[in-house]
Amino acid sequence: MRLFEYESKQILAAAGVPVPPGKLIGTPEDAAIAATELGGGPVVLKAQVLATGRGKAGGVRFADTSQEAQQVAGEMLGADLKRHTVEKLLVETKLDIAQELLVAATFDEIAKSRSVIASAAGGVDVNEAVEQDVGKVEQLLVDSFRGLQPYQAYTLADALSLPVGSLRTVQRVLLAIWKVFVEYDATLVEVNPLVLTRSGEILAADAHIEIEDDALFRQGKRLAKFGIELREDKPRPPTTFELEASKIDKEDYRGVAGRVIDFGGNLGLLIGAGGGSLTAFDAVRRHGGNPANYCEVGGNPPVSKIYRLTKLILSKPGVQGLAVITNVFSNSRVDFLARGVVKAMVELGIDPRMYPILFRSAGAFEEDGYAILRKYGIQYLGRNISMDQAAKAAVDMMREREL
Repeated sequence: MRLFEYESKQILAAAGVPVPPGKLIGTPEDAAIAATELGGGPVVLKAQVLATGRGKAGGVRFADTSQEAQQVAGEMLGADLKRHTVEKLLVETKLDIAQELLVAATFDEIAKSRSVIASAAGGVDVNEAVEQDVGKVEQLLVDSFRGLQPYQAYTLADALSLPVGSLRTVQRVLLAIWKVFVEYDATLVEVNPLVLTRSGEILAADAHIEIEDDALFRQGKRLAKFGIELREDKPRPPTTFELEASKIDKEDYRGVAGRVIDFGGNLGLLIGAGGGSLTAFDAVRRHGGNPANYCEVGGNPPVSKIYRLTKLILSKPGVQGLAVITNVFSNSRVDFLARGVVKAMVELGIDPRMYPILFRSAGAFEEDGYAILRKYGIQYLGRNISMDQAAKAAVDMMREREL
């Protein structure tokens, strides 16, 4: 779950990270009031959207007076920014910046370790700067049991070539970022830029926090203290189909069967097992198929969840066929998958012998699953057929139906 900038700053400020004075607003008139309360200008107005690269896309603008702030806010609010509608702006005092830094806590996927990163090349062009010279980033792999030690944070701060008077502040910022990273089960806590002003202040000009979705069940109360509600990150509002699938998944903790994305095609997909869902979906597209949905099935969901999800997919307008494609299951029962699919079809009045359906799954209780499929006349493929081959067979099945 990604947090908005203003939400991230609330959490970081509570942890001791200094942030600029600011106001969250939703109307142009409120922008004028906020600018006045912040001293009348100059101010910066920043679109609160869950997208990176706002500055280069026009999501960060400046105003010298309260009247100009109202005008700029009127132009920004309601606008489309990187496929997001701007509904809120963060109005902050404009900073007199002497230097921009980057500090972050994240995971190093190669080293399989938590890490803290610091760079003197912060700002909107940090990615380009790092690509040109990776040496501009200092990284410290942190032992999960010991955590970030004060001397380590000071060493990182010292590597940024800052004035001596700023080192202790940056050290405290790094320790605070680490604290938030651990306590909030975050996958990323980033401040970019952390600015040094000409007057010598250290302030978090921007902030970005991402929390592990699977840890949200224990973070809800902590986030609620800041008025932050749990939500799913989507590039658009979820469709009714997606909401219903999510409801199916959440109502029973056992296994995964309901993480769905609506694609509007004619081939319903029930796919999964590790990265198998992505593999199968990509294979269907590569062979010219038109998926109705993306989904994940794994972790041994009960028959009831599989049945409800299958019924939802088969009831989706435009769906004219079903492909059940998984990797070789080591943690899920093939017979559960078969039972759920058959139960949904029978309940919907669909004759499995006549309906375009292809089943490719293997693993635990596969022979029991295949016996069920044979009983109802459902075509199935064994583990000797690859997922790619199964995807092509499903696409060919749909083409034959159209002939």
